[in-house]
Amino acid sequence: MPSDTVVDMRVSLGPLQLKNPIVAASGTYGYGEEYAELVNPSLLGGIVVKGLSLKPREGNPPPRIVETPCGMLNAIGLANCGLDRFLAEKVPLLSALDTTVIVNIYGHSTAEYGALAGALQGIDAVDALEVNISCPNVECGGLAFGTDPVAAGRVTESVVRNADKPVIVKLSPNVTDICVIARAVEAAGADALSLINTLTGMAVDVETRRPVLGNLSGGLSGPAIKPVALYMLYQTVRAVRIPVMGMGGIMDARDALEFLITGAAALQVGTAHFVNPRASVEIAAGIEGYCREKGIRRVADLSGTLLTRVHREMISR
Repeated sequence: MPSDTVVDMRVSLGPLQLKNPIVAASGTYGYGEEYAELVNPSLLGGIVVKGLSLKPREGNPPPRIVETPCGMLNAIGLANCGLDRFLAEKVPLLSALDTTVIVNIYGHSTAEYGALAGALQGIDAVDALEVNISCPNVECGGLAFGTDPVAAGRVTESVVRNADKPVIVKLSPNVTDICVIARAVEAAGADALSLINTLTGMAVDVETRRPVLGNLSGGLSGPAIKPVALYMLYQTVRAVRIPVMGMGGIMDARDALEFLITGAAALQVGTAHFVNPRASVEIAAGIEGYCREKGIRRVADLSGTLLTRVHREMISR
């Protein structure tokens, strides 16, 4: 393919159309404005804004972030400004962005999720909802919604029933079988999935013999979790028919290509932004360059092209 050939970078995520497959992950890109002086948000396929709850949350006590040898632990505790301030202060800013805006929502009861979805009806600046089901479920004694297929399905049904936008459900890796949860939320009406959320971990200060994080444990992200994320993506795309947005340890274009080849329809980049604020833009450019080099005219055609041993044996016959 000639070096000046234009690669079609557009991808579909159910009813959602993205200008390219790279989306900034929730909690790592603020509301877009925080990075505006360094990166033009219009160069991204989309951004997922910081998690939103009905009421403001201060989050967990510090320390809330700690670097690990191959990633990052965070225990921010879903701190956010709450629905009212989001509508008054953040929506006008999001309206000015020339990219897809996805709002990550969470609650501690099924009713809270439904209420948030309903409150975001008719907000033109919001293109889709991402449902974080890793929160403690107060209806079931604190067990996270995302670890129980019945609870995950109920939350999804509540959001879908109250939403007027595409619904993406973000799955937790802290389960025995992620495919069980994926099929449950698909049956409940989800338009797409995103995975994986962070893995639970902790760090210890050997001098003080105390946990480094004020909350004791936190969510591990970054390169350490990429192999886990890839395998869970591989399992999930074969278990459901709805599209999947992959994430977990994507630091450069080659990482992103692994996820696309494994079957992701789109990708989220998170921890990489703390190392390089331009990571998402550079990753998108790297994918485009790869497609041009390999003669791939549509990046969507790359998704799910993984050749396993079974596939190779079929081709060789």
